[in-house]
Order: sequence, then structure tokens, then C-alpha cells
Amino acid sequence: MCRHIAYLGEPVALGELLVRPPHALLRQSWEPRTQDSGVVNADGFGVGWYAEGDPVPARYRRVGPIWGDFSFADLARVVRSGAFLGAVRGATLPGADGEAAAAPFTAGPWLFSHNGSVERWSDSLAELASVLPAQELLQLEARTDSALLWGLVLHRLRAGDAPGAALADTVREVAAAVPGARLNLLLTDGAQIAATAWRNSLWYLSGHDRVVVASEPYDDDPHWREVPERTLVTADRSDVVLIPLKEPSA
Repeated sequence: MCRHIAYLGEPVALGELLVRPPHALLRQSWEPRTQDSGVVNADGFGVGWYAEGDPVPARYRRVGPIWGDFSFADLARVVRSGAFLGAVRGATLPGADGEAAAAPFTAGPWLFSHNGSVERWSDSLAELASVLPAQELLQLEARTDSALLWGLVLHRLRAGDAPGAALADTVREVAAAVPGARLNLLLTDGAQIAATAWRNSLWYLSGHDRVVVASEPYDDDPHWREVPERTLVTADRSDVVLIPLKEPSA
């Protein structure tokens, strides 16, 4: 199914949030606490982060489980950033496209992740995908539901949509085409975060000039707040806004 997390705040080592906490993304790869579908997220992982003064993020992705990558453990110990997005993958179709299918996906300043699944996506989303120019279809990083969702979101961003609107409109259209789709999307450009809660868990933690949006809390801090189902979250270092998302039929 996948788990993901985005952080904005003072620079910290990646491992401070992704590895060290008792319920960090590392542990969520084999023992998630609030995941509605699937029990292990071992089909790949990735993290994207921003260096000071560079708007284009770096990425580290692998096809195997996060707990088996000792290079990442070393990297996470020393790489510091004030903005990053990490994800562990439970594949809808195990093995599909390997490392290329692991989030985060990226283009320009953006990092994107999808926690969820879209049944028979290559058929059920064919009509929605038809709006994408051939060049954008050919640039999709993988042949997966998540990569196509990223293509749909990115198409809206390139057309000038705000991050929250790009996620919300994509979710509504996909949910109308595939009512059972699970569509927790997560997006950042290093200055802001946008996310949706749609048929899976989402939480946020804010304060002290930082904000975290994640599939589930990485510790037992009582200040974590659960995002209601069918909600859009937009956040920066000083503010978090929750906006209800209506059912497509509404």
C-alpha cells in the first residue's frame, strides 16, 4: 500500500525522522500501525531532499526494502535538509518497473508520492490519461498507477494550478472514474506541502516553525492530529489548512 512523509522546518538529518523515531518510516516498512491495506512495504523506497540554495531536489531510490540498504542508513545519518519527502512502497503489482516505480517521483522543484491503489488503472484511467500530450506520457517514470497519477497532477501544475487544486481535482476525477480508488497523494516543492486523505490514514504535526505530514505518526507525541477522511491538506512552516473534499457524485 505504501507509507510516506514530508517535512518542512529547520535542517535536520534525514534519519532523525525517517530512521530514529520508534515508529519511523523504517519501521513502517514492516510494521505500520494505521495502514488499511497490506501489512509490509518492502517493494522499494525512496527519499528526496532539498539542499540550501538549490530548488531542484536530490533523490535516492532503491527497489529493495529500506531495512536492507546499509548505504541509506549511512546517508540518512549525515545528510541534512530543511525539506524532504520519503516513502516506502507496498506494490500494487509486485516487481512492476523496479526502482523507477519507487516514490518520490519528481519534475523540476516537485516531489510526489502516492499511498494507495487504482484498480485496473491502465484501463480505468485511459480516458483521463488521454488529456496528456504524447510527450508527457512518454516521460512517465514507470508503468504504474502512481506514475500515471503523478503525470495527471504534473499536467495541472504545468498549466498553472496551485498545488492543492492540482491534487484535489486529480483525486476527484480519478475517484469518479474508479470509485474504490485509494488516493492519498503527497506533494512538496520544498516550501509548501499539499496532501490528500482519501481512503487511508493521514496525520500532521506542526509547531516551532516546522510541519510534518505523514501517513502515520512516527512517535507518540500527543500533538499529532489525524486528518479527516476526504480532506485536502495544505501547509507551510507556519500554517496548516484542512479543506473537505466532496464525493464526486456530490
